[in-house]
Amino acid sequence: MLLPVLIAFYLFFPAVVLYLCYRFPLVNKIGAVIICYLAGMLVGYYVDFPPEAVQLQATFTDVTVAVALPFLLFSMDLKAWRRLAGKATLCMLLAVISIVVVTLGAFLLIKGQVDYGWQLGGMAVGLYTGGTPNLAAIKTALQVNEDVYITMHTYDTVISLLYILFLCSVAQRLFNLFLPRFRNTGISLVGASDGEVETESIDSYTGIFRKEILLPLLGALVVAGAVVGISLFISGLFPVDYATAAAILSITTLSIFCSLIPQIRGIKKTFQVGMYLILIFCLVVGSMANLKQLFTQINWPIMFFVTFCIFVSLFFHAVLCKLCKIDTDTFIITSTSAICSPPFVPVVANALKNREIILSGIYTGIIGYAIGNYLGISFAYILRAFN
Repeated sequence: MLLPVLIAFYLFFPAVVLYLCYRFPLVNKIGAVIICYLAGMLVGYYVDFPPEAVQLQATFTDVTVAVALPFLLFSMDLKAWRRLAGKATLCMLLAVISIVVVTLGAFLLIKGQVDYGWQLGGMAVGLYTGGTPNLAAIKTALQVNEDVYITMHTYDTVISLLYILFLCSVAQRLFNLFLPRFRNTGISLVGASDGEVETESIDSYTGIFRKEILLPLLGALVVAGAVVGISLFISGLFPVDYATAAAILSITTLSIFCSLIPQIRGIKKTFQVGMYLILIFCLVVGSMANLKQLFTQINWPIMFFVTFCIFVSLFFHAVLCKLCKIDTDTFIITSTSAICSPPFVPVVANALKNREIILSGIYTGIIGYAIGNYLGISFAYILRAFN
């Protein structure tokens, strides 16, 4: 009985949230993303999920991200994005420098308290420049104790959610106080013809069930399914440790190619459909956070290590961006792709009301996937020499 209820909750609760955001300005100020995260965390705290529900959650996260990315990218303007690529690459380099420096500081602060600090350092550098696949690969390479790995993964999940909530709420206003504001490059929005300015909000779902909008969206779904299917085939040609990165890279590349086709790029509401799938993703991820374990069996050194790495590196990264005159939105989206990996990029971009930066976030996240294992393993062995 639990699984059908859980499926219905995941699929339809975001629609309720969107309706409440539309009806009540105060709810809209909080934002659909934050509400879905918090609702998911509450469900995860009060409901003990059986193994089949945990498997369902994993399936939902994989499917929603895989299908959402094509919908989000179909309407992107590649020519306009290319003007942002150089700045995004520099910002990613600054993110890598910040996490390496801050992780070294965290290691020195807990040195002597635990004998696996060098392993935490290696996993942190790989995780916060790449993503969870890098974390798992580095755990295997460094022969990290299973309990240490699970504890770090749990704390990272919960604290990263707090980090995302911060980015989606007050971060833009805060960092705008000392970083340059993002300058719009003039990317046209979904459904805008040449020379036409689209004024509709990227949050607007008005008219999405009208025949003239719904039928093309079903066609876009077929194209998105083909993109995902081809990408999964391609990812199967790679070793397991690199399959996730290969799949995301392939989905991104094929979706960008599709965006160059006017008939696909002109389909209305593709971005909104993609964001609805991302709201489902936020709801599911929130419900997967193990808050009970976090509060009942606290490993203070690991909790401190993870919290310090995420938030101190964020502000150190901001200082470096200030020196290099990088704008707030590029800084935030690059930090997102580094700390939390590409699937969270659309979440934050939507909260910033800036979809121009989605490609930059995914692009830098893929760079992180590629270098994360090399950086993490190398850094771990450097730290072990000082352990």
